Amino acid sequence: MTSDFPTTRTKTLVRNLVVVGTGLIGGSLACAAKKNALCERTIGVARRENVARKAVELGVVDEAVISIEQIASRLGAGDVIFIAVPTLSVRAVLSDVAKTVAPEVTVTDGASVKGSVLNDVLSVYGKVPPQLVLGHPIAGSEKSGVEAFNPDLFVNHRIILTPVKETSEQHRALVEALWRGVGAEVQELSVDEHDEILAATSHLPHAIAFSLVDTLTNNSNSTNIFRYAAGGFRDFTRIASSDAIMWRDIMLANRDAVMRAIEEFSADLHTLKNAIGSGDGDQMLDVFTRAKTARDHFTKMLDQRKNMAKVPTTMSAMNTFRVSPGGKVAGSIRVPGDKSISHRSIMLGSLAEGVTYVEGFLEGEDALATLQTFRDMGVEIEGPENGCVTIHGVGLHGLKKPEKSLYVGNSGTSMRLLSGILSGQAFDTELTGDESLSKRPMRRVTKPLAEMGASLVTEEDGTPPIKIGGGKKLKGIHYNMPVASAQVKSCLLLAGLYAEGETSVTEPAPTRDHTERMLTGFGYPVKKEGATASITSGGKLVGTNIDIPADISSATFFLVAAAITPGSDLTLTHVGVNPTRIGVINILKAMGANLELKNEREIGGEPVADIHIQYAPLTGIHIPEDQVPLAIDEFPALFIAAACAEGQTVLTGAEELRVKESDRIQAMADGLIKLGVDATATPDGIVINSGPIGGGEVESLGDHRIAMSFAIAGLRATAPITIKDCANVATSFPNFVQLAQEVGIKLETD
Repeated sequence: MTSDFPTTRTKTLVRNLVVVGTGLIGGSLACAAKKNALCERTIGVARRENVARKAVELGVVDEAVISIEQIASRLGAGDVIFIAVPTLSVRAVLSDVAKTVAPEVTVTDGASVKGSVLNDVLSVYGKVPPQLVLGHPIAGSEKSGVEAFNPDLFVNHRIILTPVKETSEQHRALVEALWRGVGAEVQELSVDEHDEILAATSHLPHAIAFSLVDTLTNNSNSTNIFRYAAGGFRDFTRIASSDAIMWRDIMLANRDAVMRAIEEFSADLHTLKNAIGSGDGDQMLDVFTRAKTARDHFTKMLDQRKNMAKVPTTMSAMNTFRVSPGGKVAGSIRVPGDKSISHRSIMLGSLAEGVTYVEGFLEGEDALATLQTFRDMGVEIEGPENGCVTIHGVGLHGLKKPEKSLYVGNSGTSMRLLSGILSGQAFDTELTGDESLSKRPMRRVTKPLAEMGASLVTEEDGTPPIKIGGGKKLKGIHYNMPVASAQVKSCLLLAGLYAEGETSVTEPAPTRDHTERMLTGFGYPVKKEGATASITSGGKLVGTNIDIPADISSATFFLVAAAITPGSDLTLTHVGVNPTRIGVINILKAMGANLELKNEREIGGEPVADIHIQYAPLTGIHIPEDQVPLAIDEFPALFIAAACAEGQTVLTGAEELRVKESDRIQAMADGLIKLGVDATATPDGIVINSGPIGGGEVESLGDHRIAMSFAIAGLRATAPITIKDCANVATSFPNFVQLAQEVGIKLETD
């Protein structure tokens, strides 16, 4: 990795980098900055003269002093002071900085507890000076002292910045650039959120490791315990070799959050102790299965970052797509399992009586979020392992109250469908999501659920979190949906499992019917009359086997890629071709695509086929409005097809696209225009006139479908395309980059 760093620069990032504390963290930043030519000079500040001399002798810094006052007059705009001392020593350093350092100098820190540092800042300055940027590098070693320096310590490690409202953007940007320059991945959190997370993921594990080793040291057989300890003990207790004084300071500085983490852990440990003592194998298996799966998922995320990340310079790994023009698409691939069906398999399998076996489960973050919520409500779920999941259902009334809020990440499907299920439970719950999901409208489900008698509270603007009151008696209603939405329909049908009488939903246009099909597959009758689906409470779900077909939404990017690129010949295998999901196929055929379904069959109630597509010239069309609900998620990719089709393509009746992960109409229009395509956004659609696709930089706004759509545009582009903010692609389509490269798309990531 280190060979990717530049060794010379025409202009350095900062003039002087001052590290107060020349131990592992401060020394590593200093020598990393030197190695990468980020600064003209590094200066160390150490309390003892012998340490200062050692830092210079080892080449950690160019110069070393024993007080900031000695160099303060030499510092000005563009210089950076990094405070890398134990947490409880920060106040003294800040006091010296406040007295001697000019306000133009950027000041940042690496303390593990940001609330403590913020209190110190307020105590010393009386307010937060704009020059101060609070931060914390999530990197370290059991080694300490000036000799422990490592110029590669921060490569592919996270740096958490916790700026406050008073922090100057200019100073914050300089600190971020410095960390990115040494190979780190920079993210931001609030001060409180940082301390709460670190208490659980860093401070608690250190406390446990120190305590465990101390306990075993006092054991009468301690000599043999350590002599015969296996590798697991060595790996787990490695962090107990960390600096004792530093960790004492951290525990004291973050005492409240650490105490909450210890109390929660102690309660869970006590539960496990009782299970072992009473021989409760089911309880033990439940704990161990949840823990194993969570740990395996964590490991996969780390491996993915390791395999796909290059040394970052300006963006996080996997955050930027770069597509070279040209190429053709060929081969035979199978895209991941259908996300919609994956969500529903976990939900209905958990509410069923007996065991449900699932194959083809999509191991993306959205579906995994649904899986975790049911684990949090007491459902024993094995896997996923290579797409296989085993769900030990608890029945319609067997869910248990979760100990905390149910977090669903970026998954709108999880939040909306769970709202229906949780409205019928006896216990209170709260659904939360990430920053993006927390901006999305939820009234479309909370309003009809309230009509059924449910108690739901959102933010004033109808956005998450959603607090759901338990113990409410639901009653069946008939609901005429104002806008076609499979999520709303599914939410109400799932709530209908718990509502007195019949619950029916009439949709203004057909939407995907995976919920109705799967309910039937689990043995629960659903009545269909024209545009109305209805369900009556009092039945039960019975565990079954589910084989999830490949996701047609994921297949769409490759269907369009082959459709627009001369010489292309591609087969997508085992794709779900549910009649309520094939709008993209109908629209591409109407545009002239050379596409046919082969080997059609039905698996688990869902129609499946292999899709063979070859290049053929496309023609612009006015997309029939009856196809809009059948292709609502596929339109970003279809807009790329429209840009390559002869003539004009017009979309109307697609207002829902404006309230997805992003305003997909505006985001695609803006991106197409940047690439030289004639595109005009309308309130409920878009007008696209064919023309050459140029190169340039476009924003995906964190929307995975926007990012992947512009990635396939590179096949017909005349110059390279750079797509920003693509990290969420891994959430919905984990191996998109790999498959794109496999079939011939010239896609690289930063």
